[in-house]
Order: sequence, then C-alpha cells, then structure tokens
Amino acid sequence: MIELRDKLTNEPLGTISDEELRFLVDELEEESTTDRDYYISSDTIDMLEADGAPASLLTLLKRILGSEEGVEVRWVRT
Repeated sequence: MIELRDKLTNEPLGTISDEELRFLVDELEEESTTDRDYYISSDTIDMLEADGAPASLLTLLKRILGSEEGVEVRWVRT
C-alpha cells in the first residue's frame, strides 16, 4: 500500500493502491524522478476527475483537501 502524508507535518492522510498511485504519477507533474509530492487543490481534483480518476482516489483527495485552498501531500510505500 501507498500512504499519503501531509508534506509539512508528516501526518498520515490515507492510503491508496498501486493503481491509484500510477494514475497520479501519470497525471500530475513531477520535478524529478525522485519527486514524491504533489500540490492538491480543487482544480487538481476536478482535472483528475475529468481524466477518469478512480472514485476512491477522488473521495480521499476531497477529504484531505476539506475546506483548504490547497494542500501538499507526499507518498510513501508502507
């Protein structure tokens, strides 16, 4: 499993599958091959939804974002 964590606090935010991680990697910009963090906003979630993101991934990202304008998350293999 892959755990999403708050980039600043390292707080665990939820887990995603390998398939969901591949979707994120394919859809979102990475600055390098070792980049493991993403900025998630409502626009990001809308784009992912339009591109066919799994419903479980969208639900998790919406919960993580909550009422915030944006949040930085990073992923780690557990």
